[in-house]
Amino acid sequence: MEHLIEHMRASYHSVHEPECDICGKHFRSLDSLREHVIGRLPKVQCAEVFNAGGCNICLRTFESSEALKKHKQICQMYPAHCPGLRAQMYRVNSSQSQGMEAAALDCKMVGGGGDGSLDLCARVCIIDEHENIIFHTYIKPHVPITNYRYEMTGIRVEHMREAMPLKQVQRTVEEILYNGEAPWRARSRGGRARVLVGHGLDHDLKCLEIDYPDHLIRDTAKYPPLLKTSKLSNTLKYLTQAYLGYEIQTGVNDPYEDAAATMRLYKRMRSQDHPLEDPLPPNATLNSNNLPPWRLQEFEKMTPDAMLEISRSDYYCWCLDSKQG
Repeated sequence: MEHLIEHMRASYHSVHEPECDICGKHFRSLDSLREHVIGRLPKVQCAEVFNAGGCNICLRTFESSEALKKHKQICQMYPAHCPGLRAQMYRVNSSQSQGMEAAALDCKMVGGGGDGSLDLCARVCIIDEHENIIFHTYIKPHVPITNYRYEMTGIRVEHMREAMPLKQVQRTVEEILYNGEAPWRARSRGGRARVLVGHGLDHDLKCLEIDYPDHLIRDTAKYPPLLKTSKLSNTLKYLTQAYLGYEIQTGVNDPYEDAAATMRLYKRMRSQDHPLEDPLPPNATLNSNNLPPWRLQEFEKMTPDAMLEISRSDYYCWCLDSKQG
């Protein structure tokens, strides 16, 4: 019995996982699918069909060159733009921050400590699903800055003169993310708290000294379809180039640009049209120890092939966010 369940778990055959439009094979990540159709050693038959009508960004295959051409006009996403972003700092507007389903957050770090290696959050940007800025400010850390990391952050001493204290930033960010409601409602999967999108959010939230519910976090650095084949995280720069079709972080890293890229990746993954199945909750994993005895007895009567037909992904697919009212 345990062997069958392990076999089902190891297969990870699910409607939510990337699938080759040509041969129907399922993959654990989009990178694996990319290798399958346009990698260094692709499957020959699939590569031939894909080369004739495949989109290098979303990896879908179309029946004609005309259909592919029309698709690329929609699939191609262009760089986010916000005139005067560096010259003007935005403050939260509570009337605009109500009712938004998701928000993307990005932080930029400067260095602290004797060798400047301690990450200190010095800038934060939060945008809504339409890439409008909800909140954007420089932050005054608790400890002195010893390395501004200017080549990457673009942050100078003068930016810190009117920077917002970290404690005030914490309160403002939490007010935005929780939509003014008590945090305990979000932790109990109730209320109107936002889905939080970002890349490497564990690090950003740690530096902001904010604790946010796991079931509301959508991290592009941890989402299985966006991981490397080796299950290591891809960089945001790579993901944006590969799956959005444009470059970021070519000079000074702009928090608005990075937040917009994560939001676009999230919306692309959320918009996947997958058939319905009994989903796992966000951030949950498949665990046979949690199955009731009657369900285990049903599994004992099944063949491995039958179990594969009912198996599901061991991660929460973001397409399920679009199916929740």
